[in-house]
Formats: sequence, C-alpha cells, structure tokens
Amino acid sequence: MDKYIGKRLDGRYEIREVIGVGGMAYVYKAYDTIDDRTVAVKILKDEFLANKEFTRRFKNESKAIAILSHPNIVKVFDVSFGDRIQYIVMEFIDGITLKEYIDQQQDIRWKEAVHFTVQILRALQHAHDKGIVHRDIKPQNIMLLADGTIKVTDFGIARFARSDIRLTSAADKAIGSVHYISPEQARGDITDEKADIYSVGVMLYEMLSGKLPFEADNAVSVAIMQMQTEPENLHKINSEIPDGLEEITVKAMQKDPAKRYQTAAEMLYDIDEFKRNPSIHFAYKYFVDETPTRFVEAITRVKGADEMDDAGEIDQDYDEDEGERKSAPVIPILAAIAGAFVVVGLLFAGLVFALKIFGEPPIEEVEVPNFIGMNYADVVNNKENRDKFDFSAQFENSETVPEGKIMEQTPRAPTKIKLKKQVKLTVSKGPQMVTIPDVRKNEHKDVVEQRLENIGFKTQFIQNSSEEVEVDFVIKISPSSGEQLAKGSTVQVFVSTGKTPVPKEKVPNIISTNIDTAKETIAQAGFTVKNITYVNHNEYPRDTVINQTPAKDTMLAPGSTIDITVASGYKDFDLVVVMPDTTTPLDMIVYINGKHNTDKYDDNNFVPINTKKLILTETEGQYDVLIKLRKHTAAGSDTVAGFKDYVRYTVYSTEQYREITFGPEYSEVSDATTTIAAPTTTTEPTPTTTK
Repeated sequence: MDKYIGKRLDGRYEIREVIGVGGMAYVYKAYDTIDDRTVAVKILKDEFLANKEFTRRFKNESKAIAILSHPNIVKVFDVSFGDRIQYIVMEFIDGITLKEYIDQQQDIRWKEAVHFTVQILRALQHAHDKGIVHRDIKPQNIMLLADGTIKVTDFGIARFARSDIRLTSAADKAIGSVHYISPEQARGDITDEKADIYSVGVMLYEMLSGKLPFEADNAVSVAIMQMQTEPENLHKINSEIPDGLEEITVKAMQKDPAKRYQTAAEMLYDIDEFKRNPSIHFAYKYFVDETPTRFVEAITRVKGADEMDDAGEIDQDYDEDEGERKSAPVIPILAAIAGAFVVVGLLFAGLVFALKIFGEPPIEEVEVPNFIGMNYADVVNNKENRDKFDFSAQFENSETVPEGKIMEQTPRAPTKIKLKKQVKLTVSKGPQMVTIPDVRKNEHKDVVEQRLENIGFKTQFIQNSSEEVEVDFVIKISPSSGEQLAKGSTVQVFVSTGKTPVPKEKVPNIISTNIDTAKETIAQAGFTVKNITYVNHNEYPRDTVINQTPAKDTMLAPGSTIDITVASGYKDFDLVVVMPDTTTPLDMIVYINGKHNTDKYDDNNFVPINTKKLILTETEGQYDVLIKLRKHTAAGSDTVAGFKDYVRYTVYSTEQYREITFGPEYSEVSDATTTIAAPTTTTEPTPTTTK
C-alpha cells in the first residue's frame, strides 16, 4: 500500500487515493479539512528530493502557476518544500486527459477540435502575457472536463520568455515530448512563445487526422523529422477538413518560427475569422511552395533595387569613410557678382523647367507588416514604424483578445502603401467587466437567470440537494455577488433539488417461509420485524408465515418495519350442537370454561331446525363448553335470566387431535306449553385429526 494514503499532510490534507503517476511525481486525490474541498496533491518522488535539477523544476512549476489566474489553467492553492517531502496542492479536476479522449474517439470532429484549441490558446495567451512559456504542451497535459472545459496543467518545465535558457544541458535533454516539441526545441535553441504555438499546431493536426504528424521507431528520428520533414497533407487523410482550418494548422506548424503565428492571440484571430466563415481561405496559403528559399531571395532582390537611384547606380554623394555628404564645389572668388546672379537665375529657371517636364519626384512605397496580435504600445512607440506610417486607433472590447493587443488593421499585411500614409488599428480593451448583481439564497432560479442575462452574463445551472432550500430555488452562485466578471462569461447558479432523497428498497416476499427464515430475509433487506401475530389456519403448518404488511415489492426506506402473520399450528373446527325438535323461537348462550362468551357464541331469537354449528378456535387444552337455552324473550341475551342448561361438552384439543364428548349433565328447557328435552344420546365421541 502507498505510504501516503491515509496520512494527513501538515495536519490538513488527507490523502485518499493515487490518481496519477508522472516521471518525477505522484498525484493524489485528497481532502482539505480546513477549506472543506477535494484537492489534488502532487508529491515529488523520494528519489528526486536530493536532485537539485528535479527540485528546481518542481518549485518552478508552483511558481509558474501561482502567478497565473485563468479559467483554462489549473489553480494552485498551496505549496510545501520541506527536506523530507515536497508537494503542490492544486485544483482537483474530475475528468480525463485530452490524449485519452483522442485515443477513444480516434479522430475528432473539426468543430470540437476548434473548441478545444480556442481554450488552450486562451490559456497560453494569458501565460505568455505573464512572461511564461509552457514548453511542454501536449494532450497528456491537457485535462478535459465532462462539460467540454479545458484545463492546461503541468508547468514543470515552464520558463520565463525573456530568460536566455537553452535546452542543451544534461538535465534538459529529455525535456518536452518529442512528438510535440518545436524544431527549435529539438535543436536546443532558445525557445519563446512560438514554441508553444507549434505544439498547439501538432495537437490540432492530431485531433483532425487521428494520428501524429511524425512517428518513427525512436525519439531521435522523430526529433529529426520535426526539424526537417513536412507533415502529410491533412486533406489526404481527411477530405472533410475545411481548407481554412488546414491552413491555420499548417501555419502554426511552420519550421521557421518567424513564419508561424507570432502570438496565441494572432492564431485566435484567424480561428475566429474561420468560425465566422468556415469556407474562408487565408492569403498565407499561397506562400507555401516547394522552393521557399528562392521566393525569399526574390523578395530580397526587389528590396535591393529600392535602395538604388533612378539610374540603377549607388548614390555617389555619400562618403562611406567620412559618414557625411561631400561639400559642393566653391564658386570662384574672382567671378563677378553680376555673373553669380546670372548663374543663379539660370539654375532656377532650369529647375522650374525640369519640374514641368518630369513632374514631382515619386513618393516611396513601404510594405505594411502584420501588426495583429502585437501590443499596441510597442507598435506605435517603435521609431521605425513611426517613420513609415501614420497610425490611428480605435479601441473595442473583446472577449478573446487580451487588453492592449491589436485585433485588426487597415490595410492588412502585406499591402504596400505610400510612406507616412495612415494605418488604422483596432485595439482590444479586453472584455467588458460587469459586476455580478446581489443574488441571495432562496431566490427562484428563473428570476436569477433573467437578472444575470439582462446584464450580459450566461448562466449554468448546477443541481444540488439541500436540506434548507426548496426545489428550484438558488443555494448560491459562483463567482459570488459583487465580483467583476467579463461580459458574456458564465456564472454558475447552484439550484436546489430539495432534500436528499432517501433510497428505497423492495420489500422481500416472505409468505410460505418459516418464521426464522423470514426474520433473516427481512433483516438482510434492511428492514425490521415489528409485530408477529399467530393464528389458526387449516392449510399452513406451524410457524409458517401466511401474511405480511406491507406486501412484497413495496418500496420502503431502509429501517422500516414489517408486520407478519404466522400459522399457530392449530386448525379451527366445528362443534355441532343437536337442537331440540321444536318450532318455538329460542335464545342460546354459550359458556366456555365457565365464562360467558358474548363475542362469538350468542344467538338470539332463532328457530331450531335440527342442529346448531359452533366454530371453536381454541388451541391446546381441555375446554368445558356449556350450552344454555330459553324461550325467546324481548330481553334477548342482554340478561341471563331464564336460561337453562341444555347440554355440556368436554373438548380435548391438541395440535394433532380433537375429541369432543358429551358432558355428564343434562337439563330441560320448558315452559307452559313446550318441553325441550336434551339429546337422548349420552355420549358422542368426535375425534378430529388435523394432520
């Protein structure tokens, strides 16, 4: 068993289970006892605690993420760098890696691939704006949540973009995944933000095609292919991929960093253009040919021609050694003043004539570079740019482009315009920030949704049970009221589904089973026996369950009670009483063991025919049954006056046997006109076998 599972780090983080293993660390699911939340704890492996390079990378990851705050980047809550253990506490993400998703799907629909790529680029743009280059962008480091949200993780080899660090040290030879690293990483050159752009291009290629652009038997061969080989045309693999999306992928994967997208924002801009018009074709597609070097040389020759004068010769008035123009010849001192005026006049006349003949000198043309994705301040403060162009700007809010970045320009690159002509720039003001309104507990979800949408937010309902809040009423929102959020962002609204439903179980069928078995069955189902009633029955043997309440298959909460009825083992039997032969109405009462039984055996105002049947339900024992009769009176059986003993029976009852005999005494019931004689038979044994 893992030595950390079950332990509590720093008295706070309870380690529950291993959820991931990397090259240098283990990742655990843990519970934060102070903030009452589930977290992920990344612990550096013991064998690397003494390795300065690995501990440096581990600390570097925490420092890198700590300064980042973006919905598409995993959050860091806490760090600890002790001598015996080093760990980082991060946001727990319940999802799978993008690599696992690609392997499951084989190839992903291009709309879904674009959705994932946009989120990754937004995360990278945020990191790049903070001066951090990830350097290990790959689908294994991208987490995918169930709702399609992307989280970028593992900044273990991240570097600040301005730090001059190469990947050539012994410890850095294996940095980054060779299938996703940029050519400059493979060569060990200095890396910047454009290395992450290349890796995003590789991931987009993999999602669209279902396979990696470069694969070989070993890592060295793959690295060489990254530097020298062009990937297979995406259309040959999947003809359904739109041309514009293929062009975006190809540009992101250019070997030369200068030909790639220079920023994540620039790539996001083209993706937005593509999303608005999936049939779009980008101009840079036409610069991809088999001989890019010759094309660049041709451009160079054209530029060289611009540096020559109209005669095709280098300006001879410039002294390379002195660095200044030569002085004009001196007019001879001996020339007459009048002659000088003549000369000047002739020169002026010649100049006017020349202007009329040849017109004004041509104004130089300059090529407009691509400013999209660049910082506005950097562009307009650049002296070379100011010398060439006259800039004007308009500022607009944007949900995708960071504040201060150029979103659009007119004219667009690579148009040529006259020197000092105007270039219009559209600059992002960032997303419009809106304050989340005051949303209180127990407000109806429809009311809250309308209030949020009225000020530009989207709502995402998350259902939670609550012991306090009624169904469809709000428990809380996230982010909280009073915080500022970009317009168009999503506010999570936690809505009550009511109290936690108690799980119910089916009541088992216990009829016809033995009482002991029935009790065990009920207990195993999570219920208890409340009442047990024993009754006589003519079909079921002793201790057999003959009824249950509630009935079988009824759904009950665990712990509920069940009443059962059990056969006693005794049968009811009939006692036939021979009545007097008379038509006179009679009253009859019954005594059992000397006790007047009024519930079952009284029968008033009846006319005897031959017999009267009594049903006896007594159990084991000997019973004295006395029958009394009288002539019917209006008093009925409410009074026992006037009753005479008629016949007595002795009933012997066991579980196995019934025997009924006449008793030793007989009496008469008589009046002025009728004598009711007792049966003439002195004894009548009536055996009854129950089994």
